[in-house]
Amino acid sequence: MPFPTSPPVPPSPPVPPSPPTNQLSPQQRRDRARGALYGLAIGDALGMPTQMMSRRQIAERWGSPLAGFEPAPPGHPIAAGMPAGAVTDDTEQAVLLGRLLLSGPLDPRELAAALVAWERDMAERGSLDLLGPSTRRAVAAVLAGTPPEEAGVHGDTNGAAMRITPVGITTAADDLPRLVDAVHEASLVTHNTSVALAGAAAVAAAVSAGLSGAGSVAAATEVAVDAATIGAERGHWVAGADVAARLRWATGLVTGLSAEKAGDLIYSLVGTSLATQESVPAAFAVLAALPGDPWRACLLAASLGGDCDTIAAMAGAIGGAVHGLAAFPPPAVAVIDAQGLGLSDLADSLLELRR
Repeated sequence: MPFPTSPPVPPSPPVPPSPPTNQLSPQQRRDRARGALYGLAIGDALGMPTQMMSRRQIAERWGSPLAGFEPAPPGHPIAAGMPAGAVTDDTEQAVLLGRLLLSGPLDPRELAAALVAWERDMAERGSLDLLGPSTRRAVAAVLAGTPPEEAGVHGDTNGAAMRITPVGITTAADDLPRLVDAVHEASLVTHNTSVALAGAAAVAAAVSAGLSGAGSVAAATEVAVDAATIGAERGHWVAGADVAARLRWATGLVTGLSAEKAGDLIYSLVGTSLATQESVPAAFAVLAALPGDPWRACLLAASLGGDCDTIAAMAGAIGGAVHGLAAFPPPAVAVIDAQGLGLSDLADSLLELRR
């Protein structure tokens, strides 16, 4: 299915003021649930062609920031041949997790089997966008007979955080230990480490706070910091910078700066690698730089360099959960809809589980 290259996208519509926490109407909460999934996919698709390129390479090829969706450049090591607007493993694995949540209590072995089937399908389609290092190692261990709770003891990259948005939709943030329990359950088979769980808990909590009526990205970030602190006590300890502390530092670092200056600092100081303690704070920092406009935040994230698709996906999910689907330009939403992912129905069904 063809996708437009850099479709003409109007400026983001004005975002109406949000009601106080827990004062959302059912329609507003549904809009935010959809905003979370569409925001994830939009950020992912914007970052698809730029992933694993340097900030300088991105600026030289497309300008900075990007103006819209672009096809992957020829010879791209991961995304070669992917058309403009196509999503990657970030969106596809989030959808996979969301559908498993709808089928009943999450079974780690079932998740591992689903990930194996997903990778096989991707390989048959000729895609090079396959399982990340932590997930591949853990899934192989489960298939070899390792207990699921032991398989992910070395998984410290951002694979859990990139796909955790459905848990944020289904689980309320008013009981953070319970939310972190749900994050742990959904992540342990591949990322059962203190760093990875802290990062995934932060993303899920920020999404959940948005659906509970958080009136700003800053308010959602405060909830994320608390969840990251709890998440760091779960799973197997691994060495790594404290995610909660880095969230506070990274968001404070860019507050009040221009998007371009913020992007430079995020790239050079916060870091944009697959490491959870870099990419998760980078996503929150992007949002701190552009707190009222998740579309522009996704464009900035996709232009950072490094693991652009994952950082933009996390930023889009959180920004969409706070501001709702209406904060993204309709042409961008249409590009995602053209892929037949069923995000509206999935978001609505996940929200029913929250109730």
